Amino acid sequence: MLGAKLKELREINGYVQRQIAAELEVDTAYISKVENDEKPLSKSHLKKIAKLFKVAEKELVVIWLADKILNTIHDEENKQQALQLALNTLTKS
Repeated sequence: MLGAKLKELREINGYVQRQIAAELEVDTAYISKVENDEKPLSKSHLKKIAKLFKVAEKELVVIWLADKILNTIHDEENKQQALQLALNTLTKS
């Protein structure tokens, strides 16, 4: 999810991957892997990306966190029940 969003933002704003890599002080291969959901983006990079693309940092953090949750439970047999239990617990708080 986040990879696709970042690619969309990059393309809409007319950047190439090497420009984003330079802004984040990482290599271009890292950006490519993030955009293809092969590697997670470091949370510390979200603030810079939000500022660069002029989007709310919260929007990117929510997608980043959702990706993190989904990647954690992806291969689990009872993932839907576990996610529902977690959601129920959150709504009670």
